[in-house]
Amino acid sequence: MNRLLPGIVLLLMILATQTVFADPGTGSLAGRVTDKNGGPLSGASVYIPDLKLGVVADTGGYYRFNSLPSGKYLIEVHSIGYKTMTRQVTVSGPVTQDFTLADSYVEESAVVVTGLSKATQIKRNPVPIVAISHDYLATNISTNAIDAIAKIPGVRAVTTGPNVSKPFIRGLGYNRILTLYDGIRQEGQQWGDEHGIEVDQYAVDRVEVIKGPASLSFGSDALAGVVNLIPTQPPPEGKMIGDLTLDYQTNNKNIGGSAMLGGTKNGLEWMARISHKEAVDYQNKIDGRVFGTAYNETDGDASLGLHRKWGYSHLDFVFYNDLQEIPDGSRDALTRQFTRQISEADTVRQVVSQHDLDSYKIEKLHQHVQHYRVYSGNSFTMGEYGRLQVNFGFQRSIRQEFSHPVLYTIPGLDLQLNSYTYDVKYFLPEFDNWNIAVGVNGMYQNDVSTTGTEFIIPSYHQFDIGPFLLAKKTFDKLDVAGGVRFDSRAFNNFALYTRTDPTTGFDMAVTGADTAGAEKPFSAYRKNFNGVSGSLGGTYNFSDKFSVKANIARGFRAPNIAEISANGVHPGTNIYQLGNPNFKPEFSLQEDIGLVFSSHYVVATLDLFNNTISNYIYNQKISKADGADSMDNSGNTYFRFVASKAHLYGGEFSIDIHPVKALHFENSFSVVYGENKGAQPKSIGDSARYLPFIPPAHGISELRYEFSDRQARITHAFVKVQLEYSAAQNRAFIAYNTENATAGYTLFNAGVGGGITDKKGKTIVNVYLMANNLFDVAYYDHLSRLKYFYFSPTDTNPTHGIYNMGRNISFKLDFPLNFNLKTDKKDADL
Repeated sequence: MNRLLPGIVLLLMILATQTVFADPGTGSLAGRVTDKNGGPLSGASVYIPDLKLGVVADTGGYYRFNSLPSGKYLIEVHSIGYKTMTRQVTVSGPVTQDFTLADSYVEESAVVVTGLSKATQIKRNPVPIVAISHDYLATNISTNAIDAIAKIPGVRAVTTGPNVSKPFIRGLGYNRILTLYDGIRQEGQQWGDEHGIEVDQYAVDRVEVIKGPASLSFGSDALAGVVNLIPTQPPPEGKMIGDLTLDYQTNNKNIGGSAMLGGTKNGLEWMARISHKEAVDYQNKIDGRVFGTAYNETDGDASLGLHRKWGYSHLDFVFYNDLQEIPDGSRDALTRQFTRQISEADTVRQVVSQHDLDSYKIEKLHQHVQHYRVYSGNSFTMGEYGRLQVNFGFQRSIRQEFSHPVLYTIPGLDLQLNSYTYDVKYFLPEFDNWNIAVGVNGMYQNDVSTTGTEFIIPSYHQFDIGPFLLAKKTFDKLDVAGGVRFDSRAFNNFALYTRTDPTTGFDMAVTGADTAGAEKPFSAYRKNFNGVSGSLGGTYNFSDKFSVKANIARGFRAPNIAEISANGVHPGTNIYQLGNPNFKPEFSLQEDIGLVFSSHYVVATLDLFNNTISNYIYNQKISKADGADSMDNSGNTYFRFVASKAHLYGGEFSIDIHPVKALHFENSFSVVYGENKGAQPKSIGDSARYLPFIPPAHGISELRYEFSDRQARITHAFVKVQLEYSAAQNRAFIAYNTENATAGYTLFNAGVGGGITDKKGKTIVNVYLMANNLFDVAYYDHLSRLKYFYFSPTDTNPTHGIYNMGRNISFKLDFPLNFNLKTDKKDADL
């Protein structure tokens, strides 16, 4: 409770400050939503993204916002089965605005909010960005929040089994990709190979992905892009919503479920969710069940919000608790059966029984990952003086990796990270089609790593601050946007001394007089990292059907704790990691050009990019003089971070063909090339000419039929078949045995689903039956870490890695809840 008290006090302070602002001035917005024949669209949603405010049309199609701050807003109008409409509306006094929705052959360009001075349609935004809808997330199989977006063109994931995924955008990942949750930066231990994103997948309603440098808005760690996971938002005024989701997946017997309930009455919003999932080890036809990949995860969140004519204020609490097994790949050389460690010396291994492979019980050697978050998002409208947005957050990440098979209750790695984030933006009043925002954001972090028995990084603290300016100007068909930012990070890690614990025999951290004669794996280190980033681009809409966009952006990233200071074995990776305190910040320069064509029957996009990164930091093996891997006495392979110059280029192409309203033929293709230009002036050899972890060319073709008419109480039904293609990746970083080439593969996926309604047409349940890898293909994904988990530390046979997941069939039920609340119109201020 003591950790939550600062957030509660902070919210009360912010709510109190609204009394000092000038009267924002109020207006109202009302009208009617109809179809092309003038028929009312009951239940249509009318939403204002900048205010996070929405209403629902009544049975006559009429909607009304009773009290709105004066200003110009982008309005989204949505009704199932119709094309979403977006329109700019100026509110000053009472305003009437009707909307007529057309049949939905193709969707309107989505509205996005991530990293912008104001909510904007994608087609008018020069920065390469993609929006992933709730419908997409619901109708595709995923095993975690990042896996759910890994088929989007230009987006892939580095995986360590089905529940651990890290996003990669155009060949870059780790601390170069910033993950946001509801616009607040997600802070865990992102530097780790097998450290996934601590987010409840069931809570994510939609996703926005920036594909390129976003340091301008978010600072360090957004050098290569941003993934904004946006949770389910509170319902419109006077509504209560709920949802019960049940999910079963056959491959690893995943049992999942989530329950949510929320409501809004007289401007007061509330929402709560609880989720759980658990699974046994996943399987494929070569390895059978893969030992060490089971998990047991429980998540929850609760939020309170208030909307008034001065703006809005939200307070959110989120927790994540995951028990995740740790694979090491060890198998019997003759039978290929998995084995487990049973002693510290690890001289003899035990074959894992089929009973244990089929069990939901978590093994003694596992990770326990906990993440707690409290954050407050606030927007204050100040009339003619503009708008102020203030966001604060506190996060506590606890990562314990239990790696001792005998004294298994003692964690090997024990990391405790506290992060305090802040983001303040002032939006100037719009004038002459100029939208300008100035602000400052950053964070303070304190990480404690002295309570375990294995020490890969020292304790540290750091403080980030970054003032910035964002601007956008509209000249009729031309939109120009850009900005500039200065970042500064003050970094300080502490010295660490260790001795052998006489009770356990493991290493332990010591201080004071006990440091005399002790080992010193880490020395004190202090450094400031500074950098300037910026962006400038434009979009020209030749017509409603065709637009061209171009952008150039400079990104900045300070080295992370592992890259600077690592010196130890990382449990669960078979790696002895070494850092380098002499690293400089990374700087990227990326040029983008995009073409968008949208007609009644065809939507096509082409995005090309070219990216150059100086001081690019990557991980490579250390080899001995004879070329063999360099290892410590326990068989862990030495890896060292090194820096070079990198060049990445490629693009994405998609075309969606809709010959009739119900039929969708959607195709996408993405490719990225990564070249290692070597640390100047020294050149590099052919075996190191490519960058590591570059995904191969990837394509998706999907044929989907949507049944538009309700039949036998079935609504929004669909059936689809999908072909997923991954090319061979022969451009691998093979120097020092760091990587090897990966063969291509083709997967067939399929799905069918729809809603079952009552007599009045209200949906009772949505039913989905979906399958991935229908033909149970055995394949290696180039970004799977398990590809390099061989039979033993001395095994070098690339066919002895662990294959990806085989056939997986998902059966999901979704029970929606939606009904009206009685609203006191006298007290309502919306």
